[in-house]
Amino acid sequence: MSYENLLYAVEGGVARITVNRPDKMNALNFSTITELGSAFDAAKADESVRAVILTGSGEKAFVAGADITELLAQAGNAKGAADLAAFGQGVFRKLEHLGKPSIAMVNGFALGGGCELALSCTLRTASTNAKLGLPETSLGIIPGYGGSQRLARIAGPGVAREWILTGDMFPAEEAHRVGVINRLFAPEDLEEGTQKMLKSILAKGPLAVKFGMELVLRGWDMDQTSGEALETEYFGKAAETEDMREGMSAFVEKRRAAFQGK
Repeated sequence: MSYENLLYAVEGGVARITVNRPDKMNALNFSTITELGSAFDAAKADESVRAVILTGSGEKAFVAGADITELLAQAGNAKGAADLAAFGQGVFRKLEHLGKPSIAMVNGFALGGGCELALSCTLRTASTNAKLGLPETSLGIIPGYGGSQRLARIAGPGVAREWILTGDMFPAEEAHRVGVINRLFAPEDLEEGTQKMLKSILAKGPLAVKFGMELVLRGWDMDQTSGEALETEYFGKAAETEDMREGMSAFVEKRRAAFQGK
């Protein structure tokens, strides 16, 4: 499968999706968002893919934001803007609900739509020279691809209000401090550190990883009691799997588990 604005490759069970518009700081235009939706569909359908790494081409930007020229042309009225936001939200929701762990490897600017794209991933790593933010209020608009909702859920409403209302860019260290970035690395260590993190995830029981992701995602909007009931349900599902028997047997026998995802 070939793309105009993306690079897509699968190796070792990992789909690597790279936004490839370095001359535009990897800005998200309509075509790129459409291609991302297709890439997410491909990664979900491919049974050989167990995880996804999402990043940007070059050293300057993960995704620097939306293509402002195109945005101005497409979103000049309420309906056009709402339709564009709904389309982007639908694509980013595909990533969030992929059913496979995804890591945004933030290697530079992740602003506006780029920050929202990173927030849609399961986890986020970043280089120390990365900068993140939701600067839409500087343009007289607000986040439109789910950023206000995901940021509030990931880092809390106080952080979400600060990022959205100020429109400021925040260094990677601050994004890590408030929980937006999970792990922080020196630029030269970002790739290796991200791969090490992903390797740790892929060594675990595939069904347990999937259940854990679903549990957190579904539990976001539940009260404590309902969330615990859901946890009980998933705990029961995990206990019925061959992976559970293999994992516990391996622990007792002091060997590495050979999970089969069954």
